[in-house]
Amino acid sequence: MDGILAPPRPAASASQSAPAATLDLTVLLPAYNEERAIEHVLHEIVDALDDLPTRFEILVVDDASTDRTAVYAERFAAGCARCDVRVVRRPENGGAGAARKTGVRMARGEVVVMLDADGSYPAVAIRDLLPHFPQYDQVNGARTSEQGTLPWLRAPAKWFIRKLACYLTGRDIPDLNTGLKAFKRDAMLPWLWCVPDGFSCVTTMTLAFLTNGHPVKYVPTAYRRRIGRSKFHPLKDTLAYLNTVVRITSYFRPLRVFLPAAFATFALGGVKSAWSWRTTGTMQESDVVLLIAGFLTAMFGLLAEIVVAHHRR
Repeated sequence: MDGILAPPRPAASASQSAPAATLDLTVLLPAYNEERAIEHVLHEIVDALDDLPTRFEILVVDDASTDRTAVYAERFAAGCARCDVRVVRRPENGGAGAARKTGVRMARGEVVVMLDADGSYPAVAIRDLLPHFPQYDQVNGARTSEQGTLPWLRAPAKWFIRKLACYLTGRDIPDLNTGLKAFKRDAMLPWLWCVPDGFSCVTTMTLAFLTNGHPVKYVPTAYRRRIGRSKFHPLKDTLAYLNTVVRITSYFRPLRVFLPAAFATFALGGVKSAWSWRTTGTMQESDVVLLIAGFLTAMFGLLAEIVVAHHRR
């Protein structure tokens, strides 16, 4: 079978909807300027899944690459007889999240597995995720090592953001922004509206499931140094991850954000009021402002919780 070449298939447009035929699994590869790795990763996926009884496809979403990523992916698709490989070319670069959202909408598989097109995740790890369906709605690969650029900066920042997410969601999260993620397509579609176009997209996908009662599983997985140059911006993308954690938790569990902020503000106002009374014999205007701000923050949180509960009905 390896030597039989299938007739060339034209690349799909990003505006097309998913075909009517349904498969068991779609392996989604969002790619942007990954010409050095794309064919290697595609070969790895086919070799890893070829002997499974699962009916699967590979969907490459090229995010308007400026190199030959799409050309190499289409060449592989034309010569692959072991599974269906589709290549979708986005007309404009929208970011990692935009490519993933396009892929989820166009996927034919009941379960979608996402992994990075840079070779950092071994494709064989997909086999460790699949046995946990349909019991779980999302299964993530928790990386056992840090192989990214600037680990001295990334590791502490990721640890802090992950711990904040654990507190805000009330769940243990071994790896918040893993790029190896499997989920039921129908369970993900309702939450695509809150997925940003940038790097924090996978974090949002995790938090949307955790804060809305979906069962989520983590499986330890190996992690390798990527092929090619990283597109991660240490400061900008770290701030985006932090903003995502707070924003998504505010969307779905606002009291987890507003009540601690309200308590801290009210407590600061109380301490300052006591100090002002002791030193001047009266409360200052700033003391009153802090106390009122703490009270109003708590009220905003309660109002947000009511709105969220209403929309969940």
